[in-house]
Amino acid sequence: MEVCRAWLAHMRVRWYLLAGRRQAALALLDQALGRCPHDTRALATRAHVMAELGDGAGALQAQAQLVALRPADAAGWFNHGYLCEAAGRLEEAEQAFRRAVAIDPRLDRAWYGLGLSLIAQRRLDEALVALRKNTELQPMSPYGWYQLARVHVDRQEPAEAEMIIRHLQRFEPRIAAQLHRETGLGGQPAHA
Repeated sequence: MEVCRAWLAHMRVRWYLLAGRRQAALALLDQALGRCPHDTRALATRAHVMAELGDGAGALQAQAQLVALRPADAAGWFNHGYLCEAAGRLEEAEQAFRRAVAIDPRLDRAWYGLGLSLIAQRRLDEALVALRKNTELQPMSPYGWYQLARVHVDRQEPAEAEMIIRHLQRFEPRIAAQLHRETGLGGQPAHA
């Protein structure tokens, strides 16, 4: 009976979210968590809804509860890091991203988040390592490559940044052009 009630409540939450009724969904989630404070699905959904509503502190609190309940969940640590970074809590974000990649070294978005948090802390050597791992795991995504080029520029390594821009010209010419505009590097188009 309890499993059935939890399933129905979850379906109602999903329906409210699909209908754009986030506050109603949040009220149902709060009821569910009142009955079962360790409901990890409800906590994860609550963190997501609160973030969408612009309540970063509430989202971070729900996500912190979630990772406390599921400390071996790499995705949970990634989400925690993302919320910490958005709140400007860079050291906490770094630690959460490091925890995520320790659990799942193939979680490319956690490597990217780690790189961003290290860039924000001006720890460019470490950011370079994280972003290289991100681009190794996600070679066709321009985001890691873009940040990697920016780090090379900040480290006064224009040749490395130009190589990345030329690489991006092959599959993401818009991003390559953006980097060229921002840096003045790599202006020659790649030839097929």
